[in-house]
Amino acid sequence: MNRAEEFQELRPLLFSIAYRILGSVSEAEDAVQEAWLRYGSYPGRPASAKAFLSATVSRIAIDVLRSARVRREEYSGRWFPEPLLEDPYEDPERSAELADSVSMAALLLLERLSPLERAVFVLREVFGFGFREVASAVGRSEAACRQLALRARRHMDAGRARFETDRREREELAGRFFDAFREGDVDALRELLAADVQMVGDSGGNAPLWGAGVFGAAKVARALSAISGPFVRIGGVIEAHEVNGQPGAIFRDRDGKVVNTLTFDILGGRIQTIRAVINPDKLRHLGPVADAWAIVREANRARRP
Repeated sequence: MNRAEEFQELRPLLFSIAYRILGSVSEAEDAVQEAWLRYGSYPGRPASAKAFLSATVSRIAIDVLRSARVRREEYSGRWFPEPLLEDPYEDPERSAELADSVSMAALLLLERLSPLERAVFVLREVFGFGFREVASAVGRSEAACRQLALRARRHMDAGRARFETDRREREELAGRFFDAFREGDVDALRELLAADVQMVGDSGGNAPLWGAGVFGAAKVARALSAISGPFVRIGGVIEAHEVNGQPGAIFRDRDGKVVNTLTFDILGGRIQTIRAVINPDKLRHLGPVADAWAIVREANRARRP
C-alpha cells in the first residue's frame, strides 16, 4: 500500500479526531489536508502510518484551536459547533464513545477544556489511544498526559447531562415533534417539551435570531408554532435528519437551500434543549445557503391576513 492509499484509508479517523478537537467541519478538513501534505513530504517511512498521521493531525488541530479560542471569545452571541450530519469514522468496539462525543452537548463541554486537555481526552477517552501514543501526539510525557486525561475526564463528567440512549425512542419522539411543528399544534408541541426546555441558537450576528433564547415549555411551544405556519406557507421544507448523532433536521427554502439546522437533547421522553445553527458561515459545507433575512421578511408577509 502506497502513502496515498494509506492516507485515504485513515482519512475518516483523522477527520473525526480533528472535528472533535476543533468543533468545526471546515477547520477539521483543513487540518486533515495539512496532515497529508506533511505526510507526503516526510522523509523515510514511519513505523506506523496511523500513529504518525493521528499525531500530526492532533498537533495541527491543537495549534488551530489555540488561535480559534480567541476568535470564539469575541464571537457574537452563542457559539455552537458546525453541524455534522455524518461521522465518517466507525468502530464497533467504541460506538458508544464515538456517538456520545460528537453530540452538540459534548462538544460544548469540550470547549471548556484547554486545547491540550481536549486533545488528550479525544485521543484517549474517545478513540482509545494508549498513553504512549497520546504523549507522542501532544508532545508531553506519559505522566503529564495521564494528569491531563484525569483532569479532562473530571470536567466532562461534572458537566455531562444524561440523555436518552434508545435510538428508536429518540427518533419516534423527534417524528412526533416535527409532525406537531408542521401543523403548528401548540398543545402537541408543549407535551413533548420538558418544563424547563430551552431553545437557543447560533447566528454569529449574521442571521436573524430570537434574542438570547426562548425558555420554558409554554413559550417555546408558542414560538415554534409562530415560526412553522409562515415557513411552510412560503414553501419551506423541514427535512428530518440526524445532526451530531442526535435527532434533528435541516430547514430548507423552496429552492432547497439550507436555512438552518436543528438538533435536540432528549431525556425522560421530553425534549430538554433545542439548538439551532443559523450562521450561514457554519452551514456552507451542507450545500448552498439561503438568505435567512429574506426568508424572515417573506414569512412575515405570509403571516399577515
